[in-house]
Amino acid sequence: MDGWSKLSSGLAGLNIGQSANKLAKGLQSSVQATRERLGQIAPDEITELPQEYRDLEARVDSLRTVHLALLKVTKVYETETYDYPTQIQESITELGTTIGHGITNFAAANLKGTNLPTPAPVESAAPQHKTLPHAIGRAATNAAAAIHSTTGDNEDKLGKALHAYSGAWEKIAEARVEQDAVIRERFLLPWQTTLSTSIAVAMKARQAVRVSRLELDAAKQTLKNAGPAKQEAARLEVENAEDDLVQKTEVAITLMKTVLENPEPLKNLNELAKAQLMFHATAAEALSSAQGEIEELSVAAEGEYRKTRDH
Repeated sequence: MDGWSKLSSGLAGLNIGQSANKLAKGLQSSVQATRERLGQIAPDEITELPQEYRDLEARVDSLRTVHLALLKVTKVYETETYDYPTQIQESITELGTTIGHGITNFAAANLKGTNLPTPAPVESAAPQHKTLPHAIGRAATNAAAAIHSTTGDNEDKLGKALHAYSGAWEKIAEARVEQDAVIRERFLLPWQTTLSTSIAVAMKARQAVRVSRLELDAAKQTLKNAGPAKQEAARLEVENAEDDLVQKTEVAITLMKTVLENPEPLKNLNELAKAQLMFHATAAEALSSAQGEIEELSVAAEGEYRKTRDH
């Protein structure tokens, strides 16, 4: 323990410039933090911060945790394909098709005027949305078309039911794209901004308080171990450190209160819930309409089936 005291006193007694003095204070603070962590400083020798400050610290920590936890899950809305079932396989197929289109169009543009056969340029297919609603809608549309192509009957009940079902999912797919865009703009962006600005600034102010508190307690240790010739200088260092801690604590308290009083997170959460509600309301309405039509077709088909069995 005497070694730590000598090191602290030695650092404090160095006659050096402002930059080096800042470095010396940093070393003293590191020594102080290490001694506290190792239990070499008595609890009553560690400056206690105001209760208000500690309460605000706990609340800001909780707010930061809330932001990180919700952001971890909702970031999926940044990627359209988060619920798409066959993304990898279709992406590989689309890549091959894109390369094929590129080769064909390159040949069409560069083989003109030569003796080689020139292929006609082709247009690449429009990119398709890759969401589960889009996938279901396309599958139902293709199924309805397949039934019509084999039966030639527009009144085929299964074909009509599939057409109604695909129409519902087309509406849901559009709503899904709109939902994700709203969530990205009105929730994710401001939510991340709050985390990286006001909360980050408050956390930085708290770190400044921690450093200032360590510098104060290190200065107190230096005063405690200072000889008569250095007592006055060490006492002035303690007073300056106390003033610095008070100032930094007040700044941190103000910033933490500002963060906690900010209504933006609540507004952002409301936008998230509202966007999700609009999507699910649209989905419920579309499916309710389609299901009613499909149920009528189902009842009619079952009645016809029973009649054929009765004869």
